[in-house]
Amino acid sequence: MRLLHTMLRVGDLERSLAFYSEVLGMRLLRRKDYPAGRFTLAFVGYGDESDTAVLELTHNWDTTAYDIGTGYGHIALGVDDIAATCDAISGKGGRVVRPPGPMKHGSTVIAFVEDPDGYKVELIQLSTRPDAAA
Repeated sequence: MRLLHTMLRVGDLERSLAFYSEVLGMRLLRRKDYPAGRFTLAFVGYGDESDTAVLELTHNWDTTAYDIGTGYGHIALGVDDIAATCDAISGKGGRVVRPPGPMKHGSTVIAFVEDPDGYKVELIQLSTRPDAAA
């Protein structure tokens, strides 16, 4: 068994694809419209679906916004240089909502950015992680 993907419902697919590809550097792996169901699925990620987990962006054609809810946490990305990554994200129009710094009650350096729909994406400084269970 392995993790295949995480699905997010997005209000504007083109805006979300621009964020995940141009701001976070993922690539569009596949996209398919389902006219009978009035939705589109787009899969983005850093590697092939055959060996890495990816994000499924689901766009329901008649819905432009969603309530995120209290159960959603965040997506996490490991980065080599968190300060430079945050600067690059800001430079591309991304929104850094928590600047880099140690996590509360710990030493792992993290930051948070927000996608166009308000989903949080955690950035984790890989070189300073004391362990994988942070």
